[in-house]
Amino acid sequence: MINFTSNLPLIYNNGIWKEINQTSPEEIPVDLFVNGQFWLTFMCSPFQIEYLAIGFLFNEHIIHSKSDVASSWICKNNLTADIWLNFSVEKPKNWLRTSGCHGGQTSFQKTDEDYAIEAESICPDLILNLFENLLTFQEEYRKTRGIHCSALSDGDGTFLIAEDIGRHNTLDKLAGQFVMSPLNWKRKMILTTGRVSSEMLQKSAHIGANILISRTSPTNASIRTAQELNITLIGYARRNQFTVYAHPERIKTSQEVDNKIKIFCN
Repeated sequence: MINFTSNLPLIYNNGIWKEINQTSPEEIPVDLFVNGQFWLTFMCSPFQIEYLAIGFLFNEHIIHSKSDVASSWICKNNLTADIWLNFSVEKPKNWLRTSGCHGGQTSFQKTDEDYAIEAESICPDLILNLFENLLTFQEEYRKTRGIHCSALSDGDGTFLIAEDIGRHNTLDKLAGQFVMSPLNWKRKMILTTGRVSSEMLQKSAHIGANILISRTSPTNASIRTAQELNITLIGYARRNQFTVYAHPERIKTSQEVDNKIKIFCN
């Protein structure tokens, strides 16, 4: 009889049971305080918490740049994020639960971001290569499984990475890096391993990304949101294929391309 413990889970494969040494992803509650006032509790992975808190405030339209943040402090046990701003702010009265198991919370139902289609066309191979790069950067996923990963890229060397148990949290962590470490972005594309919901489209739009690529499916609400926000939405990205759900005009096809449109393949 195998001695089962939570640290040595059992795997069943072709009629055989065996122990495996696999660490489960850690999940912790993190209380967010803004200017000394409690706002909410994140359920998240215990890393990149400062980026999570600041990115959340950015995506909620509370802050707009690094200069809005006076100071930030994360307690030693990672259970409290204390953010002080250079201005007073009122805590939102209502938080909306977003999709997913723990999901996330937001005070915004709809944003008014609208990003026009630039005169640039992206080669399909670039999208496939970028997604392969994303998968190679999944350090926490390789340790524990059960972790989402997202990246912000310009396709030309600039790359930010975020991992978390919550797919919404990965986009807030990306936003936090985007705010606190300003870089010269030639373009902005978001890649994610998680299912794409409408609020993830809104977070992507607020960062300024006009292409969002996922390993899995978008919801029908996210497809409508992508159409409204002028974002090219791609799902089921695999080694040699992907599906475009909104604004395919940003992707170079085999058809003739207007000579006024710049083609980016890298």
